[in-house]
Amino acid sequence: MVFEMAEKKLKVTLIKSTIGAVPKNRKTIEALGLTKLHKTVELPDNAATAGALRKVAPYVKVEEI
Repeated sequence: MVFEMAEKKLKVTLIKSTIGAVPKNRKTIEALGLTKLHKTVELPDNAATAGALRKVAPYVKVEEI
C-alpha cells in the first residue's frame, strides 16, 4: 500500500482593495484567483505561492489548513 502525503494548503483571503495598488501587485492578486474583497481561495503551500503572497502581503490574510 502506498500512502500519499496530504499536500499542505493555504487559505488566502483578499482583505484590502487593489484600487491604487501598483499594477504589478494587482496582476499578482488576480493570478492568485482573488478578484473581489473577502473572496477566499485555497492554494498549494509551495515556494511559488509563498513568493507571490510575500509580494502582496498587505492585501491578503493567509491561514494554514
